[in-house]
Amino acid sequence: MAEPVQTSNSPDKNVGKRPPNVEQRVWEPQAVDDYVRRLSEEHKMLVALKAQLYGGSWEPMLDDLRNRLAGKPYIFKLVHRIQDDIERIEEMQKFEAEHKIDLAEYVDGC
Repeated sequence: MAEPVQTSNSPDKNVGKRPPNVEQRVWEPQAVDDYVRRLSEEHKMLVALKAQLYGGSWEPMLDDLRNRLAGKPYIFKLVHRIQDDIERIEEMQKFEAEHKIDLAEYVDGC
């Protein structure tokens, strides 16, 4: 895996911290298991990157992707991948918030 590179100008204040609400989990195990089972490989890769490079936080990862989208010049194909990744992240972020979980604890390799 490549070495992490800070691409955002704002430092990640969450590095080394547990995600919010970790101790106050309220989830339905079957709903979480079903959701994780349906995750695509792209989704799982994003969960792994969140856990390994962004201190368990979606926000700095979203910031990085949006910053890359705003930069010029860019590769057209990459822009579509970034937009897809942003949508995947927002979907998983919503699921984590609703179920008060961290998907990295449920996805292999995280």
